[in-house]
Order: sequence, then structure tokens, then C-alpha cells
Amino acid sequence: MILMKDIIREGHPTLREKATELAFPLTNDEKQLGEDLLQFLINSQDPELMEKYDLRSGIGIAAPQVNVSKRIFALHLPDDKGNLISMVVVNPKIVSHSVEKAYLPTGEGCLSVDREVPGYVPRPQRITAKFFDLDGNEHKMRLKNLPAIAFQHELDHLNGVMFYDHINKENPFFEAQDSHPLD
Repeated sequence: MILMKDIIREGHPTLREKATELAFPLTNDEKQLGEDLLQFLINSQDPELMEKYDLRSGIGIAAPQVNVSKRIFALHLPDDKGNLISMVVVNPKIVSHSVEKAYLPTGEGCLSVDREVPGYVPRPQRITAKFFDLDGNEHKMRLKNLPAIAFQHELDHLNGVMFYDHINKENPFFEAQDSHPLD
């Protein structure tokens, strides 16, 4: 079971590495890693388990955050219609995205960042992504709004990018062209 002590924090060199692609079939350890990442998110959203294990709530977590530089992450969050998106993503790629950007008005957070980082993180509001599941099946999925933002945030982790790298240094609350806050 992944706990907060297993999550590396900003400044750790693994968070700035470009993670390596996984080869199929995945090893048992790689499959277990994916399952453990997803289970952490599920646990982190359960108030009793959060308190029992002192977890911070999360909607996404990437392997580099547990010091494994491989291209795998998990997401666990509702979409705009309230449908649960709960999945492990292997070797993801964004194949298209909207010109229109969106950002969270409260800013983004990260399990690897223990401080508040004020500012807007504009990202494409809609994306089409290709990725594999733990069994090697390829998926193509369209995501919008918060799920699209979360997918891009985790994909950034696989590329050694932190969310605050996207914040305008001179004006953290600068509203980029073609961008708007998510409700």
C-alpha cells in the first residue's frame, strides 16, 4: 500500500526525468505498481482511510512520484456527468487537443508539492489521448474539463514537468488567450 511517505517531493531528481516507456507484456511488478497507484487514489478519497493513514486526497498520481521513472499513472475522478473515471494509463500520448484552454480557478495541487503555489495553469480544455491498459489493450479516449486537466498534469510528470512550470512567472494570475476558468 502506497502511503504519503512513499511519495517523493519536489526537488527530488526523479521528478525532473523523462520516464521510460513500458514494454508489453508488463512484468508482475509493473502491473502491481499500476494497481497500487490506483488504490492509493481510491484510499485517499475515503475519509476514514485518509484519517487512518494520514493521506492527502488525490485524483491522479504518476509512477515518478513514487520514485519509479516509468510511463504509467492512475486517475480516479468523476467526469462532468458524474461518471467515474478510474483507470491506470500506460505509455500515454495526446494525439489532439483543443485551442481553447481552461484552468482551475483555485490553481493546481500535487501530492509531491507540500506548499501552496498560487497561479493559473492553462491547459487545453479538451484532449484526445491514446494509451494502453495494464493488459496491453490500446485505448483512445476523449477527455474534457477536469479529467483532461488531470490527464495532462500526470502526463507532465512522465516528462519531468511540474505543474508550476506552466504558471506565468511575472503574473501568476495572467489569463492566457483562449483560456477561461473551469466552474
